[in-house]
Amino acid sequence: AMQIKESAENYLETILVLHMQKGYCRCIDICNKMGFSKPSVSVYMKNLKTDGYILIDENGDITLTEKGKEIAEKIYDRHNVIAGFLMQLGTPEDIAYQDSCKIEHDISEVSFGLIKAQYLKNLGAK
Repeated sequence: AMQIKESAENYLETILVLHMQKGYCRCIDICNKMGFSKPSVSVYMKNLKTDGYILIDENGDITLTEKGKEIAEKIYDRHNVIAGFLMQLGTPEDIAYQDSCKIEHDISEVSFGLIKAQYLKNLGAK
């Protein structure tokens, strides 16, 4: 598996989420959602584009490439499953999402697979 920096994973996940919420994504949407300045987001978008994770059209619309989407979906899945599992254990929602943000980038495939299996099993048992 290729290694990609945590910040890049967060940006790609944010682009995915904005597309799901709004149907589009521009630089300013990312700034508003992540709380970063426009110049720093712009620089990061150029890097992601150069590395082949996103496309930016002439209107400034940002879309994920296949390789960008793969990473974004993986992180988004981890984010929701880990937060959901922590909430099943009784963690308050806000803390569960904060913790999942920290865990989602570093957890091994093995541990995540086991958490996801248990999380889905618990959902089925309700």
